[in-house]
Formats: sequence, structure tokens, C-alpha cells
Amino acid sequence: MTANPFDLSGRRAMVTGANTGIGQGIAVSLARAGAEIVAVGRSSMDDTAAMITEVGGTMHAVMADLGKPREAADMLGRVWDEIGALDILINNAGIIRRGDAIDFSEDDWDDVLDVNLKTAFMLCQALARRALDAKRPAKIVNIASMLSFQGGIRIASYTASKSGLAGITRLLANEWAPLGINVNAIAPGYIATNNTAILRKDEERSADIMKRIPAARWGEPEDLGGAAVYLSSDAANYVHGVILPVDGGWLAR
Repeated sequence: MTANPFDLSGRRAMVTGANTGIGQGIAVSLARAGAEIVAVGRSSMDDTAAMITEVGGTMHAVMADLGKPREAADMLGRVWDEIGALDILINNAGIIRRGDAIDFSEDDWDDVLDVNLKTAFMLCQALARRALDAKRPAKIVNIASMLSFQGGIRIASYTASKSGLAGITRLLANEWAPLGINVNAIAPGYIATNNTAILRKDEERSADIMKRIPAARWGEPEDLGGAAVYLSSDAANYVHGVILPVDGGWLAR
């Protein structure tokens, strides 16, 4: 272990959905800790690149459609071959569709499960195959949700995907811990991102949410950074299968 177990210097981290929100906040935090970032997204990542440059980091932008799981896995392989071996994978990319369960469409179910669960699994698998072939350790951090613990309302496929991601995190930890691959997850609470914009605009719903958060505020993307650095670092070498809430105390209430 290094003198500073949280130091990520010399590590290369892939962060999906790094163009905005939680992914952006985590990418910047990892870069600040010394990691070289491979930022994956479907829209411009210029803002993320500028923020990473500002903290003295290096970023490679990779455009990808993460709604196509097999293509996502192939993309990781190309990154490994063309940019270099990956030490860290942050599975953050996710989408959400809202609607009453009784009217929820098959397309809205499939689209969300493909991005949030199937692609996440395929990327984990692709990284593990490469890492094991190269006899390299690796860290995987999946971005779960409060909906990994609770049911929610009007987000059937999102709840299913995040509950599934928590389960897959534990399963992969069980299989890969003895092989040198740590698999854990972070469960963000209510964070101010594009996915929660509709909730924050609903004054009544936003007020109800705020009443339950002991920290008395919505979270910001950078609030996830410390947990991501920890789980990606040598400080977490003996941590496997954890779903770590970063929720302002939501679950404690």
C-alpha cells in the first residue's frame, strides 16, 4: 500500500455518463486524486474536460451509445487496446422513465434496463476479462440508488434496474474478490442532476423530500466524489460487495 492509500496517481479510470451530473462530479474527484480519466458519454464532454484540466488532470473523451450493451463492452476493449489498461471502472451512466406502473410501456422498461443494468454488467464483465488476462487488480464501482433499497413511485424500470444493480454488485464481489477485483457500489440520495429536475420543480414533492433529509439540502454531484475515490483506492482493498449510501442521512431517517 502506498504512503497515501487514497492516492490514485498512475491509475486509469473509466467513468461512464461523465458528461454531466454525478459522473462529471466523480470524474473530477478521481482526477483530483491523481487518476487519468477516460470519460464516456453520448454528448459533449468539453465541460468535464475543462474541469479536469483545472485540477491538473488528464482526460480522454470517448463517445458511445450505452443503450447498446454489446457495443459498450466492445468499446471498453478498444479503450484498453488504444489508450491503455484500466484500473478503475465507474458504472454511472443511467436513464430514467416515469409513468404509472399500470400504463408503463415495454419500451420504457427495456430502454432503462439495457442502460442501467445490462450495459453495466457487460462493462463489468469486459473489464474483469481484461484484468484477469493481464493478471492486474481492478476496482469496479457501480452507481446504485436509494431505489436499490426502496420502491419509489412511477419509476418501475428504474427501481428494477437499481435493485438489480445492487444484487449484481454483491454477486460479482462474491465471485471476483479472491481474484483481485473489488466490486462495490455507491447509492446516491437525492442529488441535483438532470434526472431529478422534475422533482425539484415540483414544490410540494421537493419540500416533502427535503423534510426527510437530515442534512437539510439536496446533494451535489461532488458530494459523491469522496466515496468514489475511497472505493477506487488502496484504502478499500478489503472492501467487497458494499452498497454505500451517500444520501445526507435519508435512510437513517
